[in-house]
Amino acid sequence: MAATTMHTVSQAHTDDPTDLELFGRLSEDDAVAQAALTVLYRRYSQRIYTYCRKIVGDNEAAEDLLQETFVKLFDSGKQARPVENFPAYLMTIARNLCFTHRARSKRQFVPVEDFHLTSRDVPYEHKELLQLIQTSLELLPDDYREAFVLREYNGLSYAEIAEVIGQSVDLVKVRIFRAKKKLREILAPYLDDLKHKA
Repeated sequence: MAATTMHTVSQAHTDDPTDLELFGRLSEDDAVAQAALTVLYRRYSQRIYTYCRKIVGDNEAAEDLLQETFVKLFDSGKQARPVENFPAYLMTIARNLCFTHRARSKRQFVPVEDFHLTSRDVPYEHKELLQLIQTSLELLPDDYREAFVLREYNGLSYAEIAEVIGQSVDLVKVRIFRAKKKLREILAPYLDDLKHKA
């Protein structure tokens, strides 16, 4: 009997709970809720930070928005809100906070001279191009930039992006296509220049 109980307990600890199971635990007692939030934070904090950083264009603001996103997630978990698609739900919280922040600050994106590249091992010759891409993102219309960032940097599917921004999948595809086209147009003179330097 004791052996069976031990096996059940150890099995429960080794199982990897799903996002929705963890979200459900946020409505339980503090210790369980905090443990669940910690796992969700580990799984999603980098993705949410990357999104916030690219939308608001500021490292400190992105850090604050990341923390605020998980505070709101914790609060909604305490209220036991029904959620079907956890990644889309979490991204929607971050998105709403980013757009509220931008409306409050009433300013456009700041220059990205201090932008941290996702890979620290990028060869020197590619760094200039990556910097140009990051800067050119700021020149895109907001709706194009957001769809592009969600797809290319956060790895969301078209359907997930549609759910996050509350638009159709077809419109999402159009925005991403136009964002890529616009980026190519913006970068064309710089790419020609780089070719001549090579």
